[in-house]
Amino acid sequence: MTDLTLKGLETGRAQVRGGVRMVPLLRRRPVEGLRLHPRLTGGDIAVVGSQRRPRYIGYVPHAYVATWGGEAASAAYGTWLSEVERGAPSGAEAERAAREEAAGAPPRIKLFGLRRQVQRTDRTRLRFLPLHLAMEGYLSLHFGGPDIAWKEWSRTTLRRGLSPREEDSYLGVQVRGLAEALRTFEIVRGQCGVALYVGDELASVVVTPHPEDYRALHPTLVLDMFGEAIYRNATFVAESPHLHAPLRTRGVSDLAGLRAALEEQRASWRDFHDETMLAPLTDADYTLTPVYRMGEFRLDRFLPSFDPARTNHIGEAIVREDGEPGYLKTFVLSNAQTKRGHLLSKLAAAGWHLDATAASLATDRRGLITRMRSAGMEHLLRQDILDRFWAGNPNP
Repeated sequence: MTDLTLKGLETGRAQVRGGVRMVPLLRRRPVEGLRLHPRLTGGDIAVVGSQRRPRYIGYVPHAYVATWGGEAASAAYGTWLSEVERGAPSGAEAERAAREEAAGAPPRIKLFGLRRQVQRTDRTRLRFLPLHLAMEGYLSLHFGGPDIAWKEWSRTTLRRGLSPREEDSYLGVQVRGLAEALRTFEIVRGQCGVALYVGDELASVVVTPHPEDYRALHPTLVLDMFGEAIYRNATFVAESPHLHAPLRTRGVSDLAGLRAALEEQRASWRDFHDETMLAPLTDADYTLTPVYRMGEFRLDRFLPSFDPARTNHIGEAIVREDGEPGYLKTFVLSNAQTKRGHLLSKLAAAGWHLDATAASLATDRRGLITRMRSAGMEHLLRQDILDRFWAGNPNP
């Protein structure tokens, strides 16, 4: 377990529009030797793995390309991804699909294949899918299921583990007010990232290595994934208050004193933001999983401790050897997703034995089954166990 650091980043002045608050993250100097480029997929759904036996299927609005070494000094740019669209429709098929849609037929979903989520496309170039690394890490949490064939588990669970496992998320365009906020908010000098709040709940932290990279990637936030709590907050929270520290003016008689008072106010805001508003992210412990080595950088994904009493974030990062993040993107889990992660961790730690797991949670077997039912995991148990539970058997 380790913590998450935002080393090398400073907090800027917050901007608020409606229920959306965006706090710029600034660098005094860019991360040398690393650049991040947007790469639009041109498709709606990606199948990762072979087309016959897909390993992962999900909505993939865009991909990132990370370059390092000598080529990383080039400017950020955007490209269209076309070479991976195997079996792309011919001109005649595309025209026919357009005619069908014009006649009222439902729109077709564009499908393209990727051999893996992280793919090296050149000697110093890596293509990966933003947040899908993090979500895959969460979905694969103890995915194999019980290691011992305890009689309480269903045959399907013992044979296939947790497959299929699904989780819901929302696109940024579905988060009320986010698109308008991204359109109107000012990108400040030196900005390499943003801490995004919706209804003053931390929705995501995005960090890039260079200010030009952030300018190129800023509009793609509406294509990112956000959790259920963020969607709900955007729907029901009217407006976030403007937070600011009072400016000390007593004793100020010249410009130098005014500059000092202004810097004192900015420092007070930075301390409040970093120690209070960012605490759900930076004060937690995480399990890091290295995914790819990129010279002096490493691509990681991380999972939280799944503490039900706090907000939990999953995410991914490109970290330099000294610990400074060149890239970071996080996703906040809903209460239900946190409960599922917590129960799975407890079950795995107890060897998937129901009574031992119940004891670790300070409850009994019936209480554990109640929690599993609340978390949407009751289908993992045998039907006769569930029938006795519904019948009120104290020890189903």
